[in-house]
Amino acid sequence: MAARAYWQGQIRLALVSIPVEIYPATKSGAAVTFRQIHEPSGKPVKYEKTVTGIGAVDVDEIVKGFEYEKGSYVLLKPEEIEAVKLESKKTLELTQFVDAHEIDVLYYEKPYFVVPADDLAEEAYVVLREALKRTKKVGLGQLAMRGREYIVSLKPCGRGMVIETLRYADEVNKAQTYFREIGDAKPDPELLDLAETLIEKKSSAFDAGKFHDRYVDAVKALVERKRKAKGGKVTPEKDDAPARAGSNVIDLMAALKKSLDAPKAGAAKPAAKTPAPAKKPAAKKRA
Repeated sequence: MAARAYWQGQIRLALVSIPVEIYPATKSGAAVTFRQIHEPSGKPVKYEKTVTGIGAVDVDEIVKGFEYEKGSYVLLKPEEIEAVKLESKKTLELTQFVDAHEIDVLYYEKPYFVVPADDLAEEAYVVLREALKRTKKVGLGQLAMRGREYIVSLKPCGRGMVIETLRYADEVNKAQTYFREIGDAKPDPELLDLAETLIEKKSSAFDAGKFHDRYVDAVKALVERKRKAKGGKVTPEKDDAPARAGSNVIDLMAALKKSLDAPKAGAAKPAAKTPAPAKKPAAKKRA
């Protein structure tokens, strides 16, 4: 468990309060980061905090400001922002329960593990977890963390529970804006059957460990080749994959049938049969 909780407070359901702690359920992957470099000197570029007409300023002189009209700001100190009274800074009140499928996937943002703060909180925690499992519902409420109030969902997760922050309605683009040009025509039944068969053929249990960031691997390999070349040019690796056409110019029926005939990814190839030794012709009997 992480040494420090991301948030500490209580989950409240009517008159029941459960002290809990929240920890991030995810972590950043091995992303590739680049620095901006001054090519003639090979040294990294630095950035300074500057003010128009003044130049570079000390970090201690910088405060937060809210622009209430063009060029006019209200200056706020950290303690003033922290003093803003908001009940959800310490309490997640579950105000509604919905079926999980009612929340569109577009609204989900980031998951957090929720654990009871102490042994005394565990009994009420387990009761709430099991009640959510039995009713197959998701709890909704609002929670303030790190300077922002979020809509959150609470759901069971194995022996514990998970909170997921949700986007507000005005943060999600309307799907019909992008999908309105797609026609209402029904697919050919035979094509649909082939597509379903192909999906079934490629279906298996989800295992995140089977995937890795190939872009990171490729960039690291490029960096290693460049390092060994000591700054010289490196020849780009050839891409053996065929270029994808901009439109579906091939026969869809033929493509689906060919896909079904293809061996499943990761399947072992049958071993080549060793040809049997040629039989010697039988010797002729002497008269």
